Amino acid sequence: MATQTISPSEVYQGQFGEFTIDQSDRTGVIIYRTGLMVAALSFAIGSALVLFNNNPTTIQAITPLYSCFSLALGVSLLTIHIYMAPLHRTLQLFWLIGSISSFLFAHFDSKPFSVTVYTYPLTILGVGFTFAALTGIYFKEAFCFDRLETKVLTFIVPLLLLGHLVGILPMQVEQILLGVWAIFFLVFALRKLFQEIPADIGDKSVFAYIKAQSSAKV
Repeated sequence: MATQTISPSEVYQGQFGEFTIDQSDRTGVIIYRTGLMVAALSFAIGSALVLFNNNPTTIQAITPLYSCFSLALGVSLLTIHIYMAPLHRTLQLFWLIGSISSFLFAHFDSKPFSVTVYTYPLTILGVGFTFAALTGIYFKEAFCFDRLETKVLTFIVPLLLLGHLVGILPMQVEQILLGVWAIFFLVFALRKLFQEIPADIGDKSVFAYIKAQSSAKV
């Protein structure tokens, strides 16, 4: 992936030819990273409320925080650069399924959303699609940039969700995993803010090649 410093007229050599990075590309990366930051902050605040101030008032506050997290994640999934279009669409579909499930559980159950999900682990079969999409981002970032926090997150998220679904994790272990998840998510989002923009754009010649191949098949 391209990692050079941006210059308005700089030409990059990609795998399938030369390409340039324009303002639209830079804006897309900024939106992607902003979405991750908002999602990470919302998730961290919600996790802190669960772990350190677990009372009825704060539990109610988790629902809007989760909504903010989910919407921000959706924005990031719209603007992330992934070479494999089917994978990109799959992650977006996962987010959509998880969002619809979350909406239904939040509005058609009398309990607060977080209480519903915790009390009825089978809800993870719907809500969990949102976190499957998030794990896809972690995996993509781990694969592209070899960062420790995303490697850990790629492992922790399914472990916590599946462990709670089948009821094999003690509450203390779930709390530890949730805390590590929130911290590492913040670390990941913060580090993205200082990463060079071309790294998240990647090799545009690959995208052009894939698009040309698809057009030729049609």
